[in-house]
Amino acid sequence: MSSHKLRVLFEDESFVAIDKPAGFSVHTPENPMVRISRHTNCLFLLRDQTGKYLYPVHRLDRATSGIVLYAFTKEAAAALSKQFTEKTVKKKYLAVTRGWVDDNGVHDKALKNEAGTDFQESVTKFERLAKAELPFKSNPAFETSRYSLVLAEPETGRYHQIRRHFNAKSNHLIGDSKYGNGNHNRYFKNELKIQGLLLRAVEIEFAHPVSGARMLLQVNRWGAHWHRVFDLFGFCYRCQPPFPETPRLKQFDQPIVRL
Repeated sequence: MSSHKLRVLFEDESFVAIDKPAGFSVHTPENPMVRISRHTNCLFLLRDQTGKYLYPVHRLDRATSGIVLYAFTKEAAAALSKQFTEKTVKKKYLAVTRGWVDDNGVHDKALKNEAGTDFQESVTKFERLAKAELPFKSNPAFETSRYSLVLAEPETGRYHQIRRHFNAKSNHLIGDSKYGNGNHNRYFKNELKIQGLLLRAVEIEFAHPVSGARMLLQVNRWGAHWHRVFDLFGFCYRCQPPFPETPRLKQFDQPIVRL
């Protein structure tokens, strides 16, 4: 029995929704050469926790935290998977990017599939929720660095889609070790004490696999590093003020500029 208990957001006889922690896998890797610990395998942990057989119906990157659905029956799995295939599921992600992105927009650059053989239609809508300018000299030409708090809505579900779309515009996600920038990642980790990929699946809307009723699930808790992010931008996504304070942020010689 594992001692790690996953946070359940919703559960009934047909499916369960959890808030997957960053660093945990949705299921066992398909590549047999890749091995992960059972202690970070959500499929194993949740089967142990619920005592039921489970069917994964969609994916979430290991480094990304947030909402994941698992079905309890083949019929529910098929009904949920069909919605993802037909693009009727609405998903929202919270992310922090380098630079100031536009107030809103659409990234529609076609992306190669996971095998790297073919290009696929890829669409990500986004809205900038807040922006900040910090006293970090990542470029010799500038005394400060700019960052955006973004709400992203992928309309397709391609491999690393959000990360790759923003990277294509040089607005790489903070904490992204694959597509991001090491200078910005180290600044957030070492100076701001905000570690890991700043990408979180915060909301999902879909039809119940049995009743057909429209369902909206949202994350209901935030880790310490996300509270530091909210303090950084002076904006808390679906939180009530006052915002949690981060003493580390008060140690800068120059003020943080929030816009």
